[in-house]
Amino acid sequence: MVSPGGPSRVALRGGVGGPGSPRVSSSSAATAFAALRRRWRWAPSGAPTLERAARAFLLASAALVLACALYLYVLRYVGRGGRAFAAAGFVGGSVLGLGGEACDVFDGAWVPDDTGRHPLYNSSECPFAERGFDCLANGRNDTGYLKWRWKPRRCEVPQFAARTALERLRGKRVVFVGDSMSRTQWESFICMLMAGVDDPRTVFEVNGNEITKTIRHLAVRFASHGLTVEFFRSVFLVQEHPAPRHAPKRVKSTLRLDRMDSFSRKWVNSDVLIFNTGHWWTPTKLFDRTFS
Repeated sequence: MVSPGGPSRVALRGGVGGPGSPRVSSSSAATAFAALRRRWRWAPSGAPTLERAARAFLLASAALVLACALYLYVLRYVGRGGRAFAAAGFVGGSVLGLGGEACDVFDGAWVPDDTGRHPLYNSSECPFAERGFDCLANGRNDTGYLKWRWKPRRCEVPQFAARTALERLRGKRVVFVGDSMSRTQWESFICMLMAGVDDPRTVFEVNGNEITKTIRHLAVRFASHGLTVEFFRSVFLVQEHPAPRHAPKRVKSTLRLDRMDSFSRKWVNSDVLIFNTGHWWTPTKLFDRTFS
């Protein structure tokens, strides 16, 4: 004969309470829950794991945003300050802002110059200036376009001194990379430096090439100072290839965005690298090209 408490003892021994034993079933559930809490101590009551993960993600995201903001602040103000001193040292002077701090020489505008120090060279007398870009030789009568100077907003840039610049660049390699704009800047820079050379015969194109847009690589040597100023034509800075076999007829070439121009291996040892490419990354320039 089974005693009244028998079913409860049987249910407890089996781990599941019967329908007539609510007190014993609640006790068993509490015991099991307590054991589970002891086993998984990392999951405290009242704090769902998903909610904790979401909070951790939000905190990590906020920390990442703050770190990026700090990096951009340092890059903009501290980094540019260093470049400002480098640019000032290049022309033989120092650049300080209105409050005595380093001035950002890249933040400014072109303004007319009536001091008489411009132009810095005569393009008709410079052997490295292309005839097509010599406006005076091609019949332009006004000269106002030659009398402009760069004016930073918070400081004055020292006057360019060719001899000082040549000394600071002694034994160096300066490289310009880009399109025809880069090439004319390269030509102008050479003509500016020529004003500080005693014997023009010591300045020459290393391969005896004529200065022309049809040659992708040009290099001028200042033998008296061991200085080489080079130009590489690379309008996109990445590799350009013929169009694929089955490409639409309007496609003339492709760009490999994951590969630098094959000439890029020749840039790595330069002491100063000046490049531009933004003028070419427009819909009109890219209409007849595809990317890969």
